[in-house]
Amino acid sequence: MSLIEINKRYNELAKSDCCLSCGGAANHAMPELDEVCIDLGSGRGTDVLRLAEAVGKSGFVFGIDISEGMIEKAFATAERLGIKNVKFIHSNLEKIRLNDHIADLVISNCTINHASDKQSVWNEIYRLLKKDGRFVVSDIYSTSPVPEEYKNDPIAIAECWAGSVTREEYLKQIENAGFSKVTIIEESTPYEKGKINVASWTIAGKKHSEI
Repeated sequence: MSLIEINKRYNELAKSDCCLSCGGAANHAMPELDEVCIDLGSGRGTDVLRLAEAVGKSGFVFGIDISEGMIEKAFATAERLGIKNVKFIHSNLEKIRLNDHIADLVISNCTINHASDKQSVWNEIYRLLKKDGRFVVSDIYSTSPVPEEYKNDPIAIAECWAGSVTREEYLKQIENAGFSKVTIIEESTPYEKGKINVASWTIAGKKHSEI
């Protein structure tokens, strides 16, 4: 699917009441004063604004989203509320226009499963984090490969499982990026979607390697 097609799809979702979130990564992130945070798939900006309040005026939060419609909504809300320590960036998640080692915390809610190259997204998370920086991610995995018939199905996409990978593949991608340990904060019992079962989880990890 082209970038134009992806942008059109999520611009349409931005105009609807559809909620793509599958978890509460921000609820488990525990941001601290002065930290720099990044929200991948920031949508309307709700979690970015929450994080901005938590890190204080001397901290900063970047929201990254592929949808121009979502970025516009998020920016308008921040302007209306007078929140200055945020920036919303229109970008895919595989190549983000931010410097290396910039973030103390990266969060994401049910977004990485939408990426066409999930390994590149995890590589970016690792690149963006400072030493001892951490991630908290809520997402969906499948218990078996998703059949081709669902990968462009609008309902499966909106429910955030059309692009999901298996639990084993998900953990391998995180390991390949450079993270040595993953903590599972929450994990659901698998439930039926289409011809497969999927599960939601919230996971966390830390970058320990030397920069």
